[in-house]
This record gives sequence, C-alpha cells and structure tokens, in this order.
Amino acid sequence: FAQKDVFQLKDLEKIAPKEKGITSMSVKEILQSLVDDGMVDTDRIGTSNYFWAFPSKALHARKRKLEELESQFAESSQKKETLQKSIEKSKIGREDTAERAALLKELAALQQKKEQLKTEIDKYRECDPDVVEEMRQTNQVAKEAANRWTDNIFSIKSWAKRKFGFEESRIDKGFGIPEDLDYID
Repeated sequence: FAQKDVFQLKDLEKIAPKEKGITSMSVKEILQSLVDDGMVDTDRIGTSNYFWAFPSKALHARKRKLEELESQFAESSQKKETLQKSIEKSKIGREDTAERAALLKELAALQQKKEQLKTEIDKYRECDPDVVEEMRQTNQVAKEAANRWTDNIFSIKSWAKRKFGFEESRIDKGFGIPEDLDYID
C-alpha cells in the first residue's frame, strides 16, 4: 500500500526484511497467504510472477460489501414490514371475545370426542368386513406359499433319495424336517 508499486518475489524478499522486519524465508509463505485472502493480487507475465496491492482496491471491496449489506438490510426491513402487516390482518376477526372463547372450548371438546371415537373404531377394526376380507386374502397367500415350500421340500427329499440313496428318515433327521410335515388344507 505504501509504495503503490508492482513487485516480483525476489524484490519483496529483499525489501520485507529491511522495512518490515520479516525474515526472508517466511516472505513467500506470508505473500501466498495474503494472495489466498485476496488482499494482494498476483499475475504471471511471461516467466515472472508480479504482486501488487493498491489501497483503491480495498476501498472498492469495502464499498461493494457495504452496498451489499445495505441492500440485504433494506430487503429484510421490507420483509419484516410485510410480515407485520400480515400479522395485523390475521388478528382481525380473532379478537378475544366471549363468543370466540366459547367456540374454542366447543372445538376442543369436539376434537377430543373425535379422538375418542377414533380409538373406539380402532378397537372394533378387526370386525370390519374390509379388514376381515383383507386378512382372508393374506391368509390365502400365506397358505399357498407354505404349500409351495412344502412341495419344494418333498422335491428335494425325492431327489436326494434318488441321487444318494438315503433313507427318508435319515434325510428328515439330518435337515431337521419334522415327521408330520404335510400340505396345509
């Protein structure tokens, strides 16, 4: 900022220890950190890297940030005003009156009664014809699946008897198949 000039790294490594007391070994690290933070600009021209930082850039950056924050503030203020108006509109017709209090009590009582009726309906749900029919269909599907697996077990037992010559009781015992295994009617 003070010299308002453009520098190369080797120039900065000479100037920094004399003027600012920074060791020449850490100049490169500090410069890279300033570049990363956007406080110093850099550009590669040919084979050289040039570094610079002008006070006007920082001023412009602060002005932009200030304008951005002011616009956000104005936007937030407008939103707050809109919400305040909508709150005022919502309050119209909701004044606390005796009639409104009575209606609110009645509403609460009706909601409680609705919940009681729902729980009562749930108690008798198993007697509902639709639920009973759905249970019958589910049972039929489960019965068919059980019979299909029983058929699969009998097929594997038959294959094992033919292939390996095992006795049926030995196969049942080896695989934990109950003796009374049969199709479900």
